Amino acid sequence: GMAGALEPHMETLRRELRAPDPAVLSVLLALIAVAITILLWRFVQGRRSGRRAVLLLGLCDAGKTLLFARLLTGKYRDTQTSITDSSAVYRVSSDKSTNVTLIDLPGHESLRLQFLERFKAAARAIVFVVDSVAFQREVKDVAEFLYQVLIDSTVLKNAPALLIACNKQDVTMAKSAKLIQQQLEKEL
Repeated sequence: GMAGALEPHMETLRRELRAPDPAVLSVLLALIAVAITILLWRFVQGRRSGRRAVLLLGLCDAGKTLLFARLLTGKYRDTQTSITDSSAVYRVSSDKSTNVTLIDLPGHESLRLQFLERFKAAARAIVFVVDSVAFQREVKDVAEFLYQVLIDSTVLKNAPALLIACNKQDVTMAKSAKLIQQQLEKEL
């Protein structure tokens, strides 16, 4: 008797479970979509925040080490050709969480690619320093090194921000940033 009395209610419950209310289904799907979006965003941000380095690249004597010292101390100082990397934490703003590691890499032809190999995976950004005074005679070497950086598989995958810094613009014989851009585009 008891099972027979519950049978009409059980049938109603079975129907409800088989055909959920479209409004409830829509809300459930929206919540799932939001949860997946948040998880993907955290994953991407986590990978990006793991890359905290700003690499200073360029040919020998382009001014990478001077720029490195100037950013850290705010002063100019005499530098010499680097044969190893230098790194230091740089506070981007007064916000303590906005720190990056500046890494000054040697520009000597026999060293630059091995140092790039070692640090490229950590690069959040790349500052490619060009000597505006020596540019005309170094244009092929500059373009070749820049090309090697641009086609590197790790650099392509991580897509760090890239800045080409035309250094020594205060010198009378310096080529303009516009001319350097045009020459590099033509050479590449």
